[in-house]
Amino acid sequence: MASVFKAGTAASEKKGKRKAADVDAADVGASASASTSAGPLRRNKQRTLILPSRGVTMRMRHLVNDIESLLPHSKKDSKLDSKSDLHVLNELAELNNCNNTLYFEARKHTDLYMWASKTPNGPSAKLHVQNIHTMDELKMTGNCLKGSRHLLSFDKAFDDVPHWGIMKELLGQAFGVPRTARRSKPFIDHVLTFSILDGKIWFRNYQIVATETDPGASALAAAAAAAQEKAGGRVAKGRASAGKKGEEKPPTLVEIGPRFVLTPIRLFEGSFGGATLYENPSYVSPNTIRHDERAKKGQKYKEKTTAALTFEAKRRRLEEERTPDELARDRVFA
Repeated sequence: MASVFKAGTAASEKKGKRKAADVDAADVGASASASTSAGPLRRNKQRTLILPSRGVTMRMRHLVNDIESLLPHSKKDSKLDSKSDLHVLNELAELNNCNNTLYFEARKHTDLYMWASKTPNGPSAKLHVQNIHTMDELKMTGNCLKGSRHLLSFDKAFDDVPHWGIMKELLGQAFGVPRTARRSKPFIDHVLTFSILDGKIWFRNYQIVATETDPGASALAAAAAAAQEKAGGRVAKGRASAGKKGEEKPPTLVEIGPRFVLTPIRLFEGSFGGATLYENPSYVSPNTIRHDERAKKGQKYKEKTTAALTFEAKRRRLEEERTPDELARDRVFA
């Protein structure tokens, strides 16, 4: 009786869902079989913490939500109140069991900065986010399943300069979805591209659209090939063109969104601070740009006011220097 009971429980366990321990054991067994020929298999355990600061606008908040929906291995936290003590983010990442952090810091309700950090030991990077366009704003024709994995495409210029190489590693580990992520789907249907142009990083998201073959055209091509074999090469041109249409085409890319541009400001040795590894010499802060614009407007107003005062002083001087006319009307008919 005991043997029958054990057999029944074993069969029920086989029919039921596998436990997490069984899944891990299966993954370990597969990795062990794969590592026998090509060395030990590295398991990706990246998790990314995403959170904004206080003072974000509607567009900034939508951008954070779009990025969070693109990364199924991410965890979103509430807004951070402090903008001076950023070392609190290391503790938040540790509490959320995350080893990457994307922190979006808003300044003056107009400027947005993104901190990409490898917590808790670094390195980290501060970037200025510009030209923000969210998914709802763009209304692109592309579409992808939420939670699906993506490919990361980096420009070859990332491998030319050391600081671009550090940026590539930071962005790759933060945006790369592990194969064993809990909320990720088991297939890939879009691509995240990071391109370098004018010293800035341009972010784009594209859907992979596979062009399927037409079954009717394929059948027509097969019939045309059979007729060609029978007739010894005498086939109508229309059937040959139909056979060409049935051929497979390479997949195409359709943009989904969001899109934005990242301008690197500084690279730090530690997480959210530490020694400066790189500083962008061509970066100009938005406050400086606004100050220069206001100075130009003030200079223009100053020149206009100075010209008016100069004209008034000249008019008064000419009136004082004018000699009286003897034949004037007020003198003749006085």
